[in-house]
Parts: sequence; C-alpha cells; structure tokens
Amino acid sequence: SKSTFTFNAVLKNQTADQQLYALMSNAPRGWNVIFKPNYKQATSAQVEANASQNVSIDVTPPANVEAGNYKISVRAVAGNTSADLDLEVVVTGTYQMELTTPRGLLSTEITAGDVKRLELVVRNTGSSLLKDIQLSSGKPKDWEVSFEPAKIEILKAGETSTVTAIMKASKKALPGDYIATMEARTPEVNATAQFRIAVKTPMLWGWVGILVIVVAVGGVYYLFRKYGRR
Repeated sequence: SKSTFTFNAVLKNQTADQQLYALMSNAPRGWNVIFKPNYKQATSAQVEANASQNVSIDVTPPANVEAGNYKISVRAVAGNTSADLDLEVVVTGTYQMELTTPRGLLSTEITAGDVKRLELVVRNTGSSLLKDIQLSSGKPKDWEVSFEPAKIEILKAGETSTVTAIMKASKKALPGDYIATMEARTPEVNATAQFRIAVKTPMLWGWVGILVIVVAVGGVYYLFRKYGRR
C-alpha cells in the first residue's frame, strides 16, 4: 500500500494531423495519478501524425487504503478523438500496530503490594485486518500482570481497541523505579511499550518510620532532661 505502481503505455495518433492530447484519470478519491510522456511529468502529450509516444503512468494509493483490487481509468483526449485505458492495482496491504495509552503517558506510580489498572490502546496503523492479537508483559520479579480482555479477536485498519492491564506489585518491592514492558502480538506484527513504574512505600510503614523517629527523639529528650545537668 506504500508503493508507487508504474505502468508503461503507448499513445498512438492514428490521424493524419499532429495532435495535442490531454491526459486525465478517473481515480478513486485519495489516489494520485501522474503522467510522464517521454518520461517527463506533464498533463498533455503532443504526438505527430501516424506516430506514437511512450507514456509512463505512476499511480500512488492513499496512505490508509485497504487491501483489495482497484480500477484506475485513464484517458487521452484531443478534439473529437479519445482513447481509454483501464489499469488495475492490487493492494496486498501492510501490517502495522501501535501500543500506547490514551494520553501517550508511559509512566505511573504504585504502592508495594497494591494493584494498579493501566488503560492501554492498541491501534491498527496498517492497511490490513489484524486478527487474534495476544497481550503479554515483561514484568519485574514476583509481580503479576493480567489483561482484560486477554486478546483482541479482530481489529480493522485505522481502528483502535482499549485493553486494561491489571498490575500487582510485589509486597517485597523496594521503593524506586521499575520497568514493565507490555506487548501486543499477532503472527504478522508486534508492538511494545515500556512503562516506568515508581514504587512507593506503603503508608503503614511511613507511619511506623515516623513513630520510630518520635520515640527516638523522645528518648534523647528524656535522657537530656535526666542527665543533662550532671
């Protein structure tokens, strides 16, 4: 679908006079057709009486064209005479896929031992139908990741589908940054997205730490009051 299709035609003037032929096409919307008489881009071609001229025709499909067969009609017109030619383009399509989030943000936070739900977007950026898209992850040790739904049955060209990744951080995870890789895969193509996950200490341990500090300060204050003047 990203190719330029080139056809080599011959324009024959079967009259006794020199003719200036206007070159035109009736291509579907979004298609681009360029004529090159004698290999130079032009919209007309001058042909001597009872002579012929080579005309190269470049056909470029739109970026989001779907796979299939397409008819491209071209015409050469001079006065009351004309010649028509039907060209056929067979588009096999491309397989491309993107995995991201609704806002494109690939970082989040989670508390050790807690569960985080991440919304993912799978986008078919190619021109062919994608089938049986499987979701998987590369996660830190002792973490758990599941997906809802676990796979996407069908995704048409240009369409998107939303998937929720359910992530559970290990209870033993230390505070810091971790990397989790999400992947969408078909037999033809795959897409990945790396997430930076910042792990926070559970609130309970935060309060325990504060309590320890308070006890320590209180102990020092008590010792200072009791023995400070001796």
